[in-house]
Amino acid sequence: MGGLSLWHWLIVLLIVIAIFGTSKFKKAGKDLGEAVKGFKDALKETDKCDKQ
Repeated sequence: MGGLSLWHWLIVLLIVIAIFGTSKFKKAGKDLGEAVKGFKDALKETDKCDKQ
C-alpha cells in the first residue's frame, strides 16, 4: 500500500497521452535524445583536454 503498481502507471500514461497527444511525446523524446548526445560529446571533449 502507498506505492503505485505497474497498472497505475499505465493508466496515468494513457491519460497523459489522451490529454497531450503523441506528437508532444515524439518532440520531447527527440529533444531528450539530442540533450544526451550533446552531454556525451561534451564529456568526450573534456576527456581529450584532460589527456593533453
